[in-house]
Amino acid sequence: MIDWTTALDADAPVPGDLDAAVDELTGMLAAADPVVRDDRAYPLLVRWIGRGVLDDRLAALGETMLDRFHHPEVQARTFAPLILAAAVRRDTDADLLDAATLRRWRTAFAGWWSGETDIRGWDDRLGWLHAVAHGSDLVGAFGSSPRLSGPELAELLTLVAERITAPTDYQYAQMEEDRVARALGLVLARPEPTPAEATGWLGTVDALFATGEPGPLPVRVANTLAVLRAAYVVADRAATTHRVAVTDAIAARLHEVFPAYPATRA
Repeated sequence: MIDWTTALDADAPVPGDLDAAVDELTGMLAAADPVVRDDRAYPLLVRWIGRGVLDDRLAALGETMLDRFHHPEVQARTFAPLILAAAVRRDTDADLLDAATLRRWRTAFAGWWSGETDIRGWDDRLGWLHAVAHGSDLVGAFGSSPRLSGPELAELLTLVAERITAPTDYQYAQMEEDRVARALGLVLARPEPTPAEATGWLGTVDALFATGEPGPLPVRVANTLAVLRAAYVVADRAATTHRVAVTDAIAARLHEVFPAYPATRA
């Protein structure tokens, strides 16, 4: 039995029986105890992935994470995209996987992320859950992968729009909108999408806003507005390929809901 706290303090040396260690860590990644899951299993696996220690196990580890999307425990589901994100980033750096594998991972992830109903950021017993934020990290990793085409990147943007506009009683309270905006920024920095593809995801936002009625602001509208504001800042300040088209399109939606936001540039 490895003392994982000591291993982390020692900068995560590779154990002799790496297969057994990976099996143990992937099991710990589903633990209800946030210390076991978030403070031990997650950082060790991500560190080894980034160093290339798990290069020959990367595809198999990814498949294990796909199975986690069907796990009955929410913390097991929501930590899977973090490991997949590390694996996708490693592939971007070292060219270890293939387009078909990433496509299969994206399909499985999209099926889970768009339908996950427990999107709380924090639970007093389970600790960080963060389905929206962790999923956004994986979107950002996919968005940075050279294996994705312009239309595939546009599909990622639409997936984000569908996630943030989905019905929910949970209002973002743990900076989820900032993680989403960072992911959008990574996708929008790519040169492949056309201006229409870079802004087409906002059609999903339009469909939500068209349902507006007098009365209190629905939670999913509040979440969407929070993302739009954060995304505007990221798109305006980062290396956005179609900066003017994207920021103007976001500003138009913000102006629609709150006219004090300028619809046009001064």
